[in-house]
Amino acid sequence: MVQRDAGERRIVILTGAGISKESGLDTFRCADGIWSRVNLEDVATPEGFSRNPELVHDFYNARRAKLGDPAVVPNAGHHALARMEREWPGDVLLVTQNIDDLHERAGSSNLMHMHGELNKARCAACEQVVSWTMDLSVSDACERCGSVGRMRPHVVWFGEMPLAMDVIYDALNRCDLFMSIGTSGNVYPAAGFVSHVRMYTRAHTVQLNLEPTSGSTMFAETVLGPATDVVPAYVERILSRGW
Repeated sequence: MVQRDAGERRIVILTGAGISKESGLDTFRCADGIWSRVNLEDVATPEGFSRNPELVHDFYNARRAKLGDPAVVPNAGHHALARMEREWPGDVLLVTQNIDDLHERAGSSNLMHMHGELNKARCAACEQVVSWTMDLSVSDACERCGSVGRMRPHVVWFGEMPLAMDVIYDALNRCDLFMSIGTSGNVYPAAGFVSHVRMYTRAHTVQLNLEPTSGSTMFAETVLGPATDVVPAYVERILSRGW
């Protein structure tokens, strides 16, 4: 394999809830995670929203309020990935399954939220997407089409297609390093990114996670530990000597 210089080498980073847990946000699938306390069919499906939009709005309003808590700030893992984007001479694309804004607050800009964004709302009638940091309710009207009761969280629910998949797969097809950070490896299509990279590229693959996952054997390298420890250390390693 011909090695390209650093300025031509492309990095794709996938992050999950594990990187934001150390900032005080709940994960979903761990033993005490969100899905152990609420029924996902009620609050994270289009059918649940049709049955009881008030319940869905209450759920996401609470999460939006938590995200706005002054104590919830980007941690060392978020800041390290922003540093990677700033200092790596080649392309760095950050793909996150998280709907929080901690990557942006840390300084990341080349970023794809494949599962949507908590601080945005979308009109189910005309698909207008707007910034939204306050509570959302069935009485809110769309500023574009005027529909009332059709505004919903700009979040990808179960049974819906994740966002920007064409851009993400194009980047995966051309990457030289694929990093997976703080994700359970159980939610597709993101869980299949490492196998896609292995099949279609010769990229190095690394998993940085608190504990092994069901897909750990798919990665060429696994580094275990808290995101606030292992992510800054790995970024320092890449920036100082590559991979």
